[in-house]
Amino acid sequence: MRLRRITLQHFRNVPFAELSFAGRQQFFVGANGQGKTNLLEAVGFVSALRSFRTTDARLLIAHGQAEAALACEFEHERFGPSKLVIKLRAGGKEVWCDGEKVTRLGDYLGRFPTVVFSSQDQQWVRGAPGLRRRWLDFTLAAMDPAYLRALQSYHKALTGRNALLKRGAGPGELSAFEKPLAVAAAEVQAKRATGVAELAAEVTTAYAQIADGAERASLRHAPDISAENATAWLGVFERGRARDQQFRTTVAGPHRDDFHFLLEDRPARDFGSEGQQRSLVLALRLAQVSYFRARAGVEPLLLADDVLGELDPARRRRFWATLGEARQVIATGTSLPDAELGEWEVFRVADGVFTKEGA
Repeated sequence: MRLRRITLQHFRNVPFAELSFAGRQQFFVGANGQGKTNLLEAVGFVSALRSFRTTDARLLIAHGQAEAALACEFEHERFGPSKLVIKLRAGGKEVWCDGEKVTRLGDYLGRFPTVVFSSQDQQWVRGAPGLRRRWLDFTLAAMDPAYLRALQSYHKALTGRNALLKRGAGPGELSAFEKPLAVAAAEVQAKRATGVAELAAEVTTAYAQIADGAERASLRHAPDISAENATAWLGVFERGRARDQQFRTTVAGPHRDDFHFLLEDRPARDFGSEGQQRSLVLALRLAQVSYFRARAGVEPLLLADDVLGELDPARRRRFWATLGEARQVIATGTSLPDAELGEWEVFRVADGVFTKEGA
């Protein structure tokens, strides 16, 4: 998949921009806070209609404006030339794909896969479980509408049960939400376990390429509670009622799951160096690339947000080699990349304005 044109209006600090891309590699260079990452955020938004920086889409609309909009034109392996138009308002979003309005997210997910390599990814190794869980949910849901439905069902039932717990409801009322909660919990956890196992194999391969086989890396699924099926989950929620009533919330369940990074089967959080941890999160992103390509049949668009300076020269060269020569890469930085990383279309960025060099 290749992005050939993007238009932005009132997106973050960008009043208006219309950019065309001819080559395989684009680089946006400028000081911090000028709008480079905002451009990547807009491109990344097309994957699942959510930002990789915030859960509140209202923040994407420029201050003082009622609406933001973006339009993209792609060359697509499966669908040929494709055009996407997205309008963002405080009350929601409107999406049009090739002239047809998108009404179901499940019908849209996976069509325009993108993968973002961000310096903020480093938080995954040592940060809170919610960061890793959010990434995993996005990755699985982007390629599996059934997982998205199960996840939505789980959180809908969880919200209902928690509301009852807060007002002191009894077992009869709680059971009405526990049955659908258990069914969804079983499906979510099973799909997470399978997904983490598949991603773990790809992480091992990608890390070996970046680190030149220095040590073995992997992932391990860390469920809050393991239960075999919906019946077993129903028992978990029933047995936990007294405790949950005391705390007025559902204490245990897939909403507390996690996964861990491993180096030689030891927690990378405790034993990994800074360089190893950086390589791990890059390997996880490369695993996401392989996961998306295998399921969507499309080469994802790669977005690199100020990550080229995080590795030593040898690891940087090996990382770049893993990206291949077929994928489009859009990258940002405060200085131009090394010449050894190939030819780039270069855009200067200042105060939300993009200027192409040589134009």
